[in-house]
Amino acid sequence: MSDAEDRIDLGRRKLLAGTTVTAVALASGVALSAPAMAASKRQWDMEADILCVGSGAAACAAAVTATHLGDQVILLEKSPIFGGTTRRSGGVAWIPNNFTLKQHGQADDETKCLQYMARYAYAERYQSDSPTLGLEPREFALLQAFYRNAAKAVDTFQELEASHFIRFELPGGVGPSADYAPSLPENHLPKGRSIWPDPAINGGRGSAIVDGMIAWVQENGGKALADHPVVELIQEEGRVIGVVAEHQGQRLNIRARKGVIFGTGGFAHNPELTRRYQRALCGSCAAPGSTGDFIGMATQVGAALGRMDSAWRSQVVLESALQNSVVGAAINIPPADSMVLVNKLGQRVVNEKRNYNDRTRIHQVWDSVSVDYPNQLLFMVFDQRAMDVFGGNYPIPGDIREVNYVISGANLAELQTNVQQRLNSLADKIAVSPLASDFADRLGQTMERYNEFARNGEDKDFKRGGHPAEIEWQAYFSRPRAGMEDQVGDMPNATMHPFADQGPYYAIIVAPGALDTNTGPLTDEHAQVMDNQGQPIPGLYGAGNCIASPTGEAYMGAGGTIGPALTFGYIAATSAHKG
Repeated sequence: MSDAEDRIDLGRRKLLAGTTVTAVALASGVALSAPAMAASKRQWDMEADILCVGSGAAACAAAVTATHLGDQVILLEKSPIFGGTTRRSGGVAWIPNNFTLKQHGQADDETKCLQYMARYAYAERYQSDSPTLGLEPREFALLQAFYRNAAKAVDTFQELEASHFIRFELPGGVGPSADYAPSLPENHLPKGRSIWPDPAINGGRGSAIVDGMIAWVQENGGKALADHPVVELIQEEGRVIGVVAEHQGQRLNIRARKGVIFGTGGFAHNPELTRRYQRALCGSCAAPGSTGDFIGMATQVGAALGRMDSAWRSQVVLESALQNSVVGAAINIPPADSMVLVNKLGQRVVNEKRNYNDRTRIHQVWDSVSVDYPNQLLFMVFDQRAMDVFGGNYPIPGDIREVNYVISGANLAELQTNVQQRLNSLADKIAVSPLASDFADRLGQTMERYNEFARNGEDKDFKRGGHPAEIEWQAYFSRPRAGMEDQVGDMPNATMHPFADQGPYYAIIVAPGALDTNTGPLTDEHAQVMDNQGQPIPGLYGAGNCIASPTGEAYMGAGGTIGPALTFGYIAATSAHKG
């Protein structure tokens, strides 16, 4: 080759090295789609087949599934630590038809399980003789997809050794935990659908799910990047083709060749959104990063939103939540037996041993006569015996000096005075109406009626302890102090004991809170985010608390959040892989 030919060849190679994919394709006679043309002109800092945003159960499940299917994966987490709210949880997952049921010879029939889920999630519309059980087709398809993919997803994670689940059982030999509506006639299998990480491996709990899956993804070629908040979706010709993330002051364009899967948190810690959509949500044990980032990004690309007032609810100690809305603990099941929850009128309004999600919804009751929310705040009232026997079970302290939220009174009249003074002291932080002037008298009548129920063993008002599951959860959340074991079990209903005739009496102000919100963009049974015309937005998928809950507001059983998150993370990755 001559010198001139060498120079021409070198110039050709330099030109090709700097030529765009578009030019190469055109030179080769290959036609590119409009999104591909646009993507080829954009400068990408990173790219992968699938981007997973978040690092809780939903995003981790998506990342493991996509990696397993052979896709190149990048997982992006905005916080410095992986895990989101899943890391703060017990790690229990509600999985219908799971492998532990099969190991015990129990069949979780699809039709019957769907009836239970539909009845619980959509009680106002449930029709047993309807092909969709009275639900909208999309709603029914979501429940059906959950049932058909939940066990399959967990089996996949187990086979890959990305997770190590076992049956979730309560201590004391009572066996598997019961669903949260075990007495519904539609629930043909009220126990055994909950699983959790084997405590013998990685210590169990939610951290085991996250750490195991993140490690598996990294060991199998995927990337997991913390401190990379996603701030924008990149859309071309209607398709989401990537995201803009921030890291150390730089904006990074990250391409997704197949799809972007959001598995981020809800918006429990976004004051603007909670004021707009939630009624008096005072605090949450969700991760601090649960600020609803996906909602704004998704709506900018045309996503339709579900009911925005939905949440996984749990009561919180008001004064703890006012100090920090990111509460360290929620009130799962109020402990003790000589204990009631009353409203500002001094009246019981709920079964105190009902699960946290259902119980907390009582705060939202509207009284059209008084034009008020009489249950906006509730008061957990208990006696000295409850303090002595059950102290140390949150929120009852082991020593009253450990906390500042317990209010005491030598008698009910003094308790009323001291509770009102405490409410007055909080007036600059929360709007509350005063206690009824005869609060103490009504509370006394409430306690007398309750005492009669406790002695007879039957709560005629709210059926407390009427199902064996409540007795089992009582033993789990109301453990007597060492040496006090003989102080329980002498009443016909283990969840109830008469109040002492004499004070002192105690009260804790209880407010509505949430594990997290559970709403956002609508998705279909393939975990595709839907637009306002009911069509999927190409390239965009969602799972977990950042989307409108596939199971509505029903907390099916222990693990009612993580089960659907794992499942729809798996579905999203499977759908994105297929394109």
